[in-house]
Amino acid sequence: MTKTPSVSGLFRHSASRRQFLIGTAGVAALGLLSSQARAADGLVALVHTQAAGDNGPVDGMIASLKRLAGEKGFATRIIYAQDAATYESIFRSLGDAGASVVVSTFNEVAEPFKAVAPEYPNTKFVQLYADPFEPAIPNVVTVAYDYYLGCYLSGLFGSRISKTGAIGYIGGASIPGQIADLNALKAAAAVIGPNIKFTGAFAGSFQDPAKGHEIANQLFQSGVDYIQTDSAATDTGIIQAATEAPGRLVSAISREQYKLGPKAVAAIVKLDFGLSLYQEVSKALAEGWKGHHVSTGIDTGVIDFELSDTFLKEGPADLVAKAKEIWPDIEKAKKEIIAGTLKVPLNTAL
Repeated sequence: MTKTPSVSGLFRHSASRRQFLIGTAGVAALGLLSSQARAADGLVALVHTQAAGDNGPVDGMIASLKRLAGEKGFATRIIYAQDAATYESIFRSLGDAGASVVVSTFNEVAEPFKAVAPEYPNTKFVQLYADPFEPAIPNVVTVAYDYYLGCYLSGLFGSRISKTGAIGYIGGASIPGQIADLNALKAAAAVIGPNIKFTGAFAGSFQDPAKGHEIANQLFQSGVDYIQTDSAATDTGIIQAATEAPGRLVSAISREQYKLGPKAVAAIVKLDFGLSLYQEVSKALAEGWKGHHVSTGIDTGVIDFELSDTFLKEGPADLVAKAKEIWPDIEKAKKEIIAGTLKVPLNTAL
């Protein structure tokens, strides 16, 4: 179990990444499978394990599924699975309802998928943010994301735009993926110079803005002036802390977060779960689909490091000027990563 950190839970020169979450609706949500849905051809369901309203992954996935449904004309069912004990029953109910595709989110649904998917060979299951299954299951696609590559670019950017020479990272949980993210920022800071100080922390939750605010304030008060967020809805508190004093900057995870801190959210390491869902469901609805593992890189449009247009318009003039000065070098590094000439270490050890 991940423990929520106190001040002593902060650590220097460390790392952490993304298990996107614990959240689940109960079997009550299964009332959502009405007789109309049971009769529908081409039912596509999204079972998300983190609450909507996060200005990030879940909101993006819901919007993309609705958009694709409008384009393709299939029925949808969107279920917030808030209790892990109900995962298998939700997936079985969707299989019984004749769902063509079931999409679910994050590492915690892996074992329920393994238990249920073989029972419904005519239903295609897609797990977003997943490790590959060993052995593979013919009707399951697992999707992984090389988010750490974007975090490396953020580390280069943050280390150069920082006025104090101190940058930070706040992740949701100390799991391998998020550890890789934090270590990528640490590695980038080391490239910029030995005088760059790096501090990382885990909030212990992807849905606790208050904890995000508390940890971010600790980092800012210690001299950090640039934080990479990596904690879904917890990010809201981190961004709020950044807005409370001038010169504090954040790189967040979603364009929807620009509006939360127009002068503070300088950039994002984007992981566009909505686009990923759109791509994977589109593939699942096509002929010839087979279960497999997908590794999503920085050249797919799903993952990227982007400078905020809002920040360029509303941010402090000196920091905006510095961001523009730095950006060509960031773009160069991105091209080198894609070309394979710049190797970013994948380090999942604390």
